[in-house]
Amino acid sequence: MAERECSVAPLVFRLHGGAPQVVREVLLERGWEEYDEEDQEEGDWNLYWRTSGFRKSDYENILPWQRLNHHPKMSQITRKDCLARHMRRMKTAFGAALYDFSPGAFILPNEYTKFLGVYTKNRTTDRGKSRYWICKPVDLSRGRGIFLFEDIKDLVYDSSVIVQRYISNPLLISGYKFDLRIYVCVKSFSPLVIYMHQEGLVRFATEKYTLTSLDSLYSHLTNTSINKFGMRYDTDKERVGRGCKWTMSRFRSFLHKQDVNELLLWHRISNIVTLTLLTALPCIPSSPNCLELLGFDILIDASYKPWLLEVNYSPALSMDCPADVTVKKGLINDIIDLMNYRMTDNFRQKGYLRKGSSSRYLRPKISQGFLLPKTWHATGSKSRNHSISSSSSSQDTNCQFHPISKSVGHEKASQKFKEITDKVECDDLKLTTFNSTRQSRRNTPSTVFKLPSLNVRKIKSSGVLWNSTTQDRDVPPCRVGDFILTFPFNEATWKASQDQADVKAIVNEVHKLTNRLATSFNEKERTKTESSQSVGVGDKFEPLLWGPKDPPLLSECCS
Repeated sequence: MAERECSVAPLVFRLHGGAPQVVREVLLERGWEEYDEEDQEEGDWNLYWRTSGFRKSDYENILPWQRLNHHPKMSQITRKDCLARHMRRMKTAFGAALYDFSPGAFILPNEYTKFLGVYTKNRTTDRGKSRYWICKPVDLSRGRGIFLFEDIKDLVYDSSVIVQRYISNPLLISGYKFDLRIYVCVKSFSPLVIYMHQEGLVRFATEKYTLTSLDSLYSHLTNTSINKFGMRYDTDKERVGRGCKWTMSRFRSFLHKQDVNELLLWHRISNIVTLTLLTALPCIPSSPNCLELLGFDILIDASYKPWLLEVNYSPALSMDCPADVTVKKGLINDIIDLMNYRMTDNFRQKGYLRKGSSSRYLRPKISQGFLLPKTWHATGSKSRNHSISSSSSSQDTNCQFHPISKSVGHEKASQKFKEITDKVECDDLKLTTFNSTRQSRRNTPSTVFKLPSLNVRKIKSSGVLWNSTTQDRDVPPCRVGDFILTFPFNEATWKASQDQADVKAIVNEVHKLTNRLATSFNEKERTKTESSQSVGVGDKFEPLLWGPKDPPLLSECCS
């Protein structure tokens, strides 16, 4: 991982205060350089990483060589009250059965009367049988402010909270409750492109599960930020071991020994991610050169049904144990590969605005017009390599860059990897001269001449015009490192997620695939007629089933 990504000019990263140390370590190992605001121009960076959200102006002024690690308005699914509203709306629109993976939520204090009615009704119909509830602050993380209750007299709060039915029959490992932290990368919202990482974390409570003491956070909550202070955190717990985390690989080994349909379980978890992100699809604007890493917390109950607990914004990337090191360093490396940096991105404004074909910035020694992800070199999969390269190269041709008063070299990357390799002997960059223009970024004519800014270090975003609406329009690769493409999974979902997304059509495709997989996984119920029907996952897509150690093709699972 320590090899430099470009032997001519390094990529530059910029970290906001509080950014995870592992991000800095991984980028430095890859040969990047850290941004220095005293020595470098304001826009002279390739990646800006921060744990908090960006300002609206950051999205409006993003330049073609830059990437941001957040999409705007992600609170639509990461705030618990917003997610609850979206879930309720989708249940109404598409049926509660499709969205039965999230317990109904009441947003208090506004919906206290509604909750009181449900609570009273349940007490009457259950004939005194206990029903447990969980209360969570809508905007806090790391388990802060969460408590359980059975009697409504114990419901006390001083801020906006949500109350949900507590899933009181979780799957246990040697008596300990656990949940799954699934890492999800949303590369784009228009079109919707979702990747799920093969490696994740299994987070354990450090006290054995019991309903006799609802006040015991160490037996009911799995947050590491809480359990690392438990008395049994460092003890060697039966089967769980020391600490409170497993890797997903270790969990797969455990699951393989259980009497459960593993493939169907993995697909149901993948469905939860897709259907959850669909709830906020109409609310999140399209932003080029952005991606989002989310942490989905999934609970599996005793009947092996997966439940969505919450969606985490800027999931913790701290290194608390060996499992963290194993999972998170590989995760960050794969995220960087997903960002699709091109050769000219190394030189930032110089690479796009520098005049003259003799410039070394515009004449790299290798024939690719972009940087291949490290995973391209690490795998022998021909189809996977082709999908990564074709996606990256076709994306590169979608941008056009125009200077304010100079002509500019324009890089035309090949559409297919074969075309690239055929031209290894030739000059890989064809330069086209564009007429100079004095139009602003919005192509509005300027009639007022202004003196240069006193802040000479500042890069003006209007200096480089590019067609941001053409970004992320090429069929994404089915796998990048350990990231598996889970959406779109066929041409129908790809088409339906473009521009004004057709959520109804997408939900219909998801429903059809789920039914087909459920039938295919159950050999006793499969019929010749069903197995001969088209599964809708063929065409130019070769999607994989996320979850298993060696992900099979979806088409194989459905045949």
